[in-house]
Amino acid sequence: MFTPTPLNLPPYPFKITKKNDVVFIFDELRKKHLVLTPEEWVRQHFIQNLILEKKFPRSLIQIEGGLVLNQLQKRSDILVYNTAGEKLMLIECKAPKVKITPSVFDQASRYNSIHQARWMVLTNGLQHVYARMDVEKGRFNFVQEIPEYLEL
Repeated sequence: MFTPTPLNLPPYPFKITKKNDVVFIFDELRKKHLVLTPEEWVRQHFIQNLILEKKFPRSLIQIEGGLVLNQLQKRSDILVYNTAGEKLMLIECKAPKVKITPSVFDQASRYNSIHQARWMVLTNGLQHVYARMDVEKGRFNFVQEIPEYLEL
């Protein structure tokens, strides 16, 4: 059974339930209960941070969007769109015990080679890496924080 660990994100009043020794968290965007895994704990916190702190519209956040990479079906954790339907941000969530290493960044970069989002975020709930795509130079510039939605 998963025991939630404190993260480097504000606490949020999640709806957590338990059934047959399995712990569930209610996903407000998908309107369903999900098994509470360490990665889901991070994902739900980061989504709430986007909505409540960074003013991201709920309707423009997609969870577990599919993509095909090297003829393999993959899923990105979170995609954020603008009102024109363009992908603004790719967010990859890892369990708190998974370190954000160059190889983890490379995985997200490969996903973003398909999505072409202007922003990329990697988080394990404890460490957050924010990068903005420099289209002219074809590389990412790392920043300390992501702006609010309207400033993207």
